[in-house]
Amino acid sequence: MDGFFQHEYIYTAGLYSIVVVAIVVSLAVFELVTKYSTWTEIKKGNLAVALATGGKIFGVANIFRFSILENHSVISMLGWGIYGFVLLIFVYFIFEFLTPGFKVDEELSKDNRAVGLISFILSVSLSYIIGASII
Repeated sequence: MDGFFQHEYIYTAGLYSIVVVAIVVSLAVFELVTKYSTWTEIKKGNLAVALATGGKIFGVANIFRFSILENHSVISMLGWGIYGFVLLIFVYFIFEFLTPGFKVDEELSKDNRAVGLISFILSVSLSYIIGASII
């Protein structure tokens, strides 16, 4: 049975499954953190929320990409991926802190696409920094 799990296709499918679950869980956590309903806003065609959400999805996937490349055990990969995700959550709070003139959630729910784009870029760019620091 050990040989079965060491097969590269099975290993790849396993890592893929773990990251998909991690993305779903991270979106649920982000849903709790934000003041708007992500999927309701996206259903209404709110591009700003879609951009912000897309950045979060990309950011989490990118962090796990680095974690997979740098770690040779699934447990280490998962640990570093979760740690990177926690750091990515701080991006949300940092963005809110750096914009005292407006509330990010309110602007996103009003479909302020400029705020959505900056949110996307912050999540993606900082996911590269977080990922590069994973050992």
